[in-house]
Amino acid sequence: MSTLKERLRDDLTTAIKARDDLRSSTIRMVLSAITKAEVAGKTAKELTDAEVLDVLSSEAKKRREAATAFADGGREEMAAKETAEAAILADYLPAQLSEDEVVAIVAAAIAETGAAAEGMRAMGKVMGKVTPQVKGRADGSFVAAEVKRQLASA
Repeated sequence: MSTLKERLRDDLTTAIKARDDLRSSTIRMVLSAITKAEVAGKTAKELTDAEVLDVLSSEAKKRREAATAFADGGREEMAAKETAEAAILADYLPAQLSEDEVVAIVAAAIAETGAAAEGMRAMGKVMGKVTPQVKGRADGSFVAAEVKRQLASA
């Protein structure tokens, strides 16, 4: 069993004993998403820590997007709940890269691939180089926007 999944189960027990409803419901939701991912496909298999992190990242992104949608719709109470759930999920994710770190990684990838000369046509090449370095540690849409910005100005 993945150590991250074990940690989630242990934290669920602790949250239930502490009567922390928000934390326990959030962890239950994530464990349910992990189980769903495990049984998807032709054969059921135990997820690795990396795959569990992918599920956690996906769920955290859903919470952030929902919080934004609720805030835009004037539903502040629901936005606050989604934001709180995202914060709980962030406890299980690796530390996020700062904007400056993402800018530096993208610049290095552009220099390494020689993509500056090709311009926007090299977007896929640069993203292929950058994605493994930032996976789970930066928002993909921000990374893509930064690659576009740097390629456009190159």
